[in-house]
Amino acid sequence: MREIKRILVVGAVGQIGSELTLALREKYGADNVVAAGRKTKPSPALRDSGPFTWCDVVDREKLDETIKSFSIDTIINMAAILSAKGEKNPQACWDVNVTGLINTLEAAYDHNLTQVLCPSSIAVFGPETPRDNTPQETVLKPTTMYGVTKVTGELLCDYYVRRFEVDARGLRYPGIISAETLPGGGTTDYAVEIYYKAIEEGRYTCFVREDTSLPMMYMPDCIKATMDLMAAPFDGLKHHGDFNVGAMSFTAGELAAEIKKHIPGFEVAYEPDFRQDIADSWPSSIDDTSARAEWGWEPAYDLAKMTEDMLKRLKERHERGELYQAGA
Repeated sequence: MREIKRILVVGAVGQIGSELTLALREKYGADNVVAAGRKTKPSPALRDSGPFTWCDVVDREKLDETIKSFSIDTIINMAAILSAKGEKNPQACWDVNVTGLINTLEAAYDHNLTQVLCPSSIAVFGPETPRDNTPQETVLKPTTMYGVTKVTGELLCDYYVRRFEVDARGLRYPGIISAETLPGGGTTDYAVEIYYKAIEEGRYTCFVREDTSLPMMYMPDCIKATMDLMAAPFDGLKHHGDFNVGAMSFTAGELAAEIKKHIPGFEVAYEPDFRQDIADSWPSSIDDTSARAEWGWEPAYDLAKMTEDMLKRLKERHERGELYQAGA
């Protein structure tokens, strides 16, 4: 495995990309991690901590130009249209998630890059997939365009590994919960919004049923999983673009109850919308044996530990006037 020296994070302004970029800059050096956005302005922390450029991954010419300009050897492709927004605009979802990935993989081959990482998602699963302890190898028949693009992405990564010897890697993210950034239009957004609303308003209207159970992960574990997979020796990997990664699973009601331990007066109502059908097609828990065996994955946070840390950090941000209305 060649050494990773200069990383381009495409989609760096998004929920995961923004925090991942800062963590990568701490590890690899600020000047060696280039953040790229398409149209959303970066936060001051992202903009001021290292190089930033504008790059639409669908534009292959611009991507090539960016790779050459910054002497990139590794690409992390975080650019994606998520499940809820993808259902409203399936064509755009395909263009960004699939055409963007093909451009990234082709660029990796043409420029002989060290590594490409493109996350997948639990959205690859569908109603025919076992919901409890969902296996690594199982039926992939999603019901959303986002899920379709992520299955396609997994297959593309594995194809480029076999056919062109590109070091392409990916992991199936569960719902990601962050105290720093709001999500961007996914079905698991409620598990983030609920914390912000608890601090800001003391009440929340949840768009899935109280008994809805989905796999979730706290952002520090998400960053750790991503960076651990990047650093794993290629020869030790039997899988490549499709690792299951788990941390915790809980119902929306259990999440609300955990928050009420810290904010007793917190009120939650449940008004399921179109995202309920999507949630019902996804797993309730994940078997991540392969990730644990092949690159030593192990999460640090459970529901109680995450909730305590989330509320502490959000209260501090609220007192500094940094929060804004979740879901607005």
